[in-house]
Amino acid sequence: MNSISELMGLNGRTALVTGATGVIGREIASTIAELKGDLILVDRPGSVYTDLIKLLKDINGQCSATVIDCDLESSNSRKNLAKSLNQKNINIDILVNNAAFVADTKLDGWVTSFEKQSVETWERAINVNLTAVFDLSKLLMSKYNSKVHIGSIINIASIYGILGPDYSLYSGTSMGNPAAYAASKGGVVQLTRWMSTTLAPKVRVNTISPGGLFREQPSEFVKRYEDRTPMARMANPADFKGAVAFLSSDLSAYVTGHNLIVDGGWSVW
Repeated sequence: MNSISELMGLNGRTALVTGATGVIGREIASTIAELKGDLILVDRPGSVYTDLIKLLKDINGQCSATVIDCDLESSNSRKNLAKSLNQKNINIDILVNNAAFVADTKLDGWVTSFEKQSVETWERAINVNLTAVFDLSKLLMSKYNSKVHIGSIINIASIYGILGPDYSLYSGTSMGNPAAYAASKGGVVQLTRWMSTTLAPKVRVNTISPGGLFREQPSEFVKRYEDRTPMARMANPADFKGAVAFLSSDLSAYVTGHNLIVDGGWSVW
């Protein structure tokens, strides 16, 4: 019988993490490193990986961290990412589709009234948040080292992929809740269900749906959010480490098609 520590270990496995230099991406990568896994760090061209690689080496001195830039908005760039893995002869065991346009992304026609939300920005968000998840998962299917381990895809969605927004939270602030964000994240949840049956038993596919992450939002928003959350606080990045450890490792060997909601109880009301 395998022990819990044996089940959760990722020694000999490689995880590709998109949006790796972002707040949640760093926590995902550091979790993989802590479990003795190796990493392929993917983010937009111009991203700075130096501090993240140092963090990973401090956590696990034996961690291999390969950096590959990829503009997930570009289908050619996504194809080049797959080609780069082939050229480097790198297989993967875990794919974490984390990169996305989020609610505080600075885009024209994004956080504004419904009437002013632009089709162009909608299309960009759907492309990055949903199409890239589908395309990258498909492009990397041949890279799974299935003779050794069952693969794992973890898609990062959101509570707003399953719930409608409460606009009273945003009153008096410049914050908002773009339609394309909700639609794309809802699509990620359903795409996970579809891929979980399509790719089984070679690859398990699951979703993590985070609740609100504290990002120095206006105090009135934070107070309203905390008052509406059973755990009485917003999330911090470390709150997602356990979910990543569970879904990336053999702790979840019999779990696929699941949406793991990490929201402090927000969605139970």
